[in-house]
Amino acid sequence: MDSQIDWHAARAALDWQLEMGVTETISDTPINRFEQIAPPPKAGVAQGAQAAVQPVSAASAFDPVTEAETLAQGAQDLARLQAVMADYPHCELRKGARNLVFCDGVAGARVMIVGEAPGRDEDRMGKPFVGRAGQLLDRMLAAIELGRDRAGAQSVYITNVLPWRPPQNRDPKPDEMAMMLPFLKRHIALANPDVLVLMGNVPCQALLGKRGITRLRGAWAEAEGLPVLPMFHPAYLLRNPAAKRDAWADLLNLRARLDMKA
Repeated sequence: MDSQIDWHAARAALDWQLEMGVTETISDTPINRFEQIAPPPKAGVAQGAQAAVQPVSAASAFDPVTEAETLAQGAQDLARLQAVMADYPHCELRKGARNLVFCDGVAGARVMIVGEAPGRDEDRMGKPFVGRAGQLLDRMLAAIELGRDRAGAQSVYITNVLPWRPPQNRDPKPDEMAMMLPFLKRHIALANPDVLVLMGNVPCQALLGKRGITRLRGAWAEAEGLPVLPMFHPAYLLRNPAAKRDAWADLLNLRARLDMKA
């Protein structure tokens, strides 16, 4: 009788699982199906060598950064670089973004500005620095006779470390920056500016390997074979108006460098 009751209880439990959507059974212990079982050792192989044979993980063998480097180096112009970035599938940020934010301004400009990542307005319009921070940036550049809509020696070119907006405008994660860095370096090489301006901690971390914009700002450095000037991000200046004095000093520093190299 007890076994009959156990059978009915088990059947009821099974029916309940089917109603909940269970469609297949699994073993008592988890199985990593990404692991490839090593082939059996060949005849004559020493026992010690057999013990050294380990399963190879297909997941660990794949490196998204290596793939990004290969794709970036294969892009021979900015249009192709934008296309391969749009098709790059391994950065999860692309799934939640409306647009890939690639650039604005004039390619080939003497000054290339590298920001952090798109915000809400940038994600919506598909261009970097178009919100309140972008409007402040335009006024800052105009004060030293530069602009994204100007031609010739007065033009600038703008991009970001990340082309997709992070959720809630959070800081980029290290793996996200690592995947996008090969594309950024290729972007710089193809744009071929005379000077890089890094706005905020994220581009400084990406290209200089350093954080601490309060300490770094205003001091010339070098990255990708180019002179680099770290500056406060315009969004920071909106939150901390007292820092605009330092930003103005950095703009004058940039203007003097450009005039010296003219």
